[in-house]
Amino acid sequence: MTDLSVFFAGTAGSVPTARRGLPATLVRRGSERLLFDCGEGTQRQLLRSVGLADLDFVFLTHHHVDHWLGLLGMVKSFALRDRERPLTVYGPPGTQRLIGAMGIVIGRLPYPFDVVDLAAGDALDFDGGYCVEAFNVRHRGTAFGYALVESPRPGRFDAARAAALGVPFGPDLGRLQRGEHVDGVDPAEVVGPPRPGRRIVLSGDTTPCDAVRVAADGADLLVHEATFMSDEHERAAETRHSTATQAASLAAEAGVRLLALTHVSTRYAGGELLDEARATFGRTEVPRDFDTIDVPLAEKGEPLLHRWDHVARAPAAGPAPAEAAP
Repeated sequence: MTDLSVFFAGTAGSVPTARRGLPATLVRRGSERLLFDCGEGTQRQLLRSVGLADLDFVFLTHHHVDHWLGLLGMVKSFALRDRERPLTVYGPPGTQRLIGAMGIVIGRLPYPFDVVDLAAGDALDFDGGYCVEAFNVRHRGTAFGYALVESPRPGRFDAARAAALGVPFGPDLGRLQRGEHVDGVDPAEVVGPPRPGRRIVLSGDTTPCDAVRVAADGADLLVHEATFMSDEHERAAETRHSTATQAASLAAEAGVRLLALTHVSTRYAGGELLDEARATFGRTEVPRDFDTIDVPLAEKGEPLLHRWDHVARAPAAGPAPAEAAP
């Protein structure tokens, strides 16, 4: 597994099925865990698979109940596990009011818990060299998509070129890599141009729109909803959702490395969505619950889907919660 991966805890549309839970996508970057949406049953989905990790941040795309109701039980479970580290929930305007209204259900928590309203265009910088950007999408009511964007990386260091310019092996090479001049050798002579970091874009619920297309330009992975097939395009437009073909067309225009389709309606098993999308954009997958997509650096390979059935199952659920008082 790479240091950046996307785990699909719930891939259903508005209604869960026996095989698909409500929307929840876990991005794992190094030791950090970022959850995008938290539909009803999300903590159960995590416990059945990778374990209920101590999430660092939760991002809600919008306030339709299928995208956030699971948050209430999850924050209580963290309390029963004696969590101490802070948890911050981000979302569109009104998220503070929404979660605040659930205070009677959540009760007092033993760990710092904060809810932050974002505005479209906000970019949150996090330690470790990445940010999360919020952007408007076109759904019913205010809804966001999110882009996780890594900072540019230093250019590739050409050790052979440095040696040819007379720089000896040793500390001087490190000085050049850090941008220092060494014996008349300019770092620009041996260090290539900065290399872009990785970009993961999650559309949330949306009809196809320019904001997603712009955010996904050149993305390593685009996770886009595909609630319907093309024969239901009128229904998709009416409910402000997307068809598989529309998502694939957007991915092709944006030049993404891989498209993952989620928010699958109960009408479909998934294979038919995949076939329809691949007719337009070949680099498409339809993840099932508990599947993972690894996102390596561009020079190390393409994003790759790993089916849950084909990977070792080693949940790390942590300590069991204490018994609640009657």
